[in-house]
Amino acid sequence: MSFLLRQLIKPGLQRNLLQSAVASRHVASANPEQKIQVSESCLKRLREICIDGSFLRITVEGGGCSGFQYKFDLDSKMNEDDLQFGEEKAKVVIDTVSLEYCTGSTVDYHSELIRAGFRMVANPLAEQGCSCGSSFSVKM
Repeated sequence: MSFLLRQLIKPGLQRNLLQSAVASRHVASANPEQKIQVSESCLKRLREICIDGSFLRITVEGGGCSGFQYKFDLDSKMNEDDLQFGEEKAKVVIDTVSLEYCTGSTVDYHSELIRAGFRMVANPLAEQGCSCGSSFSVKM
């Protein structure tokens, strides 16, 4: 089903549909159990690169080979529906819609010989993911 959805709807429209669907359910600020964990390696890397008041923004978008994908960006502007995790000098920010798809996950920074980057690990809401780890499908 997610394959068909990706083929029929552009990612921008998918995001709007996701927001509409989540708006009919509870929002994260009303539910304190909804949160993500931030690993020590992630905090350490953010302290190194976020010296100008910026933070790591995580969003979940439609796309990727499994239906949804994580997007990691450095940002400095907070939005109304953003929630913060981590610490003051190493913040991770996620909007309430994206949080619906990764509550209980851990944000990690992983470095290996051929690449280094942020990643989401142990997402209890993900049914399966691709081998690169950047996309996933949601448990129904």
